[in-house]
Amino acid sequence: MEINVNFLDNLRLEAKFDDFSVITDQPIRYKGDGSAPSPFDYFLASSALCAAYFVRVYCLARNIPTHNIRLSQNNIVDPNNRYNQIFKIQVELPEDLSEKHRTGILRSIDRCTVKKVVQTGPMFEIETLENLDQDAQALLMTQPVDATSTYIVGKDLPLEQTIANMTAILARLGMKIEISSWRNIVPHVWSLHIRDAASPMCFTNGKGATKESALCSALGEFIERLSCNFFYNDQFFGEGIANSEFVHYPNEQWFKPGPEDELPRGILDDHCLAIYNPDGELGGSNLIDTNSGKTERGICSLPFVRQSDGEVVYFPSNLIENLFLSNGMSAGNTLEEAKVQCLSEIFERAVKRQIIEEEIALPDVPRQVLEKYPNILDGILGLEAQGFPVLVKDASLGGRFPVACVTLMNPRTGGVFASFGAHPSLEVALERSLTELLQGRSFEGLNDVPPPTFNSLAVSEPNNFVEHFIDSTGVVSWRFFSAKQDYDFQEWDFAGSNEAKVAGLFTILKDMGKEVYTAEYNDLGAPVCRILVPGYSEVYPAEDLVWDNTNKALDYREDILNLHSLTDSQLSDLAERLEESQIDDYADIVTLIGIEFDENTVWGQLTILELKLLINLALQQYEEALERVETFLQFNDNTVERGLFYRAVQAVLEITLDDELELSDYLVNLKRMFGEQTMEAVVGSVNGSLRFYGLTPTNMQLEGLDKHLRLIDSYKKLHAARAESQGVN
Repeated sequence: MEINVNFLDNLRLEAKFDDFSVITDQPIRYKGDGSAPSPFDYFLASSALCAAYFVRVYCLARNIPTHNIRLSQNNIVDPNNRYNQIFKIQVELPEDLSEKHRTGILRSIDRCTVKKVVQTGPMFEIETLENLDQDAQALLMTQPVDATSTYIVGKDLPLEQTIANMTAILARLGMKIEISSWRNIVPHVWSLHIRDAASPMCFTNGKGATKESALCSALGEFIERLSCNFFYNDQFFGEGIANSEFVHYPNEQWFKPGPEDELPRGILDDHCLAIYNPDGELGGSNLIDTNSGKTERGICSLPFVRQSDGEVVYFPSNLIENLFLSNGMSAGNTLEEAKVQCLSEIFERAVKRQIIEEEIALPDVPRQVLEKYPNILDGILGLEAQGFPVLVKDASLGGRFPVACVTLMNPRTGGVFASFGAHPSLEVALERSLTELLQGRSFEGLNDVPPPTFNSLAVSEPNNFVEHFIDSTGVVSWRFFSAKQDYDFQEWDFAGSNEAKVAGLFTILKDMGKEVYTAEYNDLGAPVCRILVPGYSEVYPAEDLVWDNTNKALDYREDILNLHSLTDSQLSDLAERLEESQIDDYADIVTLIGIEFDENTVWGQLTILELKLLINLALQQYEEALERVETFLQFNDNTVERGLFYRAVQAVLEITLDDELELSDYLVNLKRMFGEQTMEAVVGSVNGSLRFYGLTPTNMQLEGLDKHLRLIDSYKKLHAARAESQGVN
């Protein structure tokens, strides 16, 4: 994690990281102002808070109340060496707590991350730099000093060289990559989380049988998502990039809709139009890209090569972002390696969807087959030793597809977690299924997986597949566990070079009657490809282009960002459009307009409902405001402070709307109840002297929106690299 420090007045300091800011000071006796804890005080508090966090996690997973658990920490200083200290953590537990849970809570405290880092002894490296912002040294792993070369199945270069190459690419882009977490809870199963230190919204997870292979996985995913713009899906790029020579890629083309909003000639082909516009409902306005919002430029479209005949077909970037998400994109040491991964991922998701929605019962992978892969078997036995039964399944549907499945059962909660993996090698497919199962998860995290169901509608419901796509936590059918299997086990292996594997995977799609479209990117220095299989590899249904398109942001973004400067007429119009849109009242503004607000601010928590409520208050529409504030309070999951503000608003509105009541008669006790400052804001909000309390003014230049500006800065690095590679000004 990158922490930037600002020097404030006297001895006060400010540490800024992610969306947070921490102020420190020194006691008056050390010539400070005593206005905040010292840095060392924060350090001491961190271990106590970390210990308490692990206690809380343990108790929440087992429905143990924590209101009667107390935790305290004292640091005992060696009088002869003040740097030699004992951190004594004491915990008071209720008498009726079982011995098992007492032991479990003490063990959970022992897992405290702060404690483990201190005990291990962190290394400190101190250096000077000419410019902190320009230092792009990746904060990853120390490169091996020897000539170690570790090859794994499917990779065309050794892991060490892959890590070095990908790290160098990110460093050239000016991105500081940091590892924020590692996990290795069973043998031969590693996962990690990496992110851009300057823009933590850009992050990926990696998984593998070793630490190095997991890091390769994370770095590869990071580069693929940069190359395919996935980190910036649905986000506003800002007016500077929106007006530049190109928005997404130098080879993009813009097509203007017809006078009646007809789809322009030149985008898609007949095969795709039959899938995405079968009833003629899709209009050109549905395909304007969310990122630029430049309706006057037309439809930004990207070139893909049709596999069947090599012809170029232009796909609207809006269509790709809305329907495919990250499915079918990959980076590799070679283009063929990347294509194998792309196609494997497409089969993994599509076959998984078919198995779940059709409630197919899969055959087990026999023990004698698993014994050929001892590392995979060790990981499975490690899970079972922790009390989690594991089923290893052949998901190839009779040897047709290179897909495997590892399913974990949690007897503590009755939940199940079906993880799928794909690769032409059965060994790699099994390894990916297992590592995907535990990617970024602790044993406690496995308590959140849902139970199976016999409700076929719940299993086939489209959002269930989306949940499976995001983190594999969707629902599976009990029929999946039937001993009466729908297919016989096949010990498949699509052997050969990566070139041969690519050809074989394309042949499977061809035999299914699927048309395939491919885009290749090498402008960052690593081979990356994106493969679309219309009617097969989408995550969301095609009708979302008409009924739930992310470019609905264009109807609201400018007005919402300019909220404080809108006239009453403009506010009324905005409220009316929001009401007529039938967008869910509990949808958040972050998602609606594609702006990353700091989640710790009112903007970051703002929903459609609260925005309508604030507009009602600004327009002094008291009856509508009262109705909405009652709804807000009934279903509020905002901060306690915001909830109390609206509780006070409710009281003041009820007094204002009652002809027999006078606010002045109640103001003294309302101030005692809610506080002077809150009541000033409430009264100002109701009488119109204060508009949009809690929402910091901003505009289309995104003033004050540091989190989103960091995201745009990240994209600008990518945009500049593409321009330079193509010689574009």
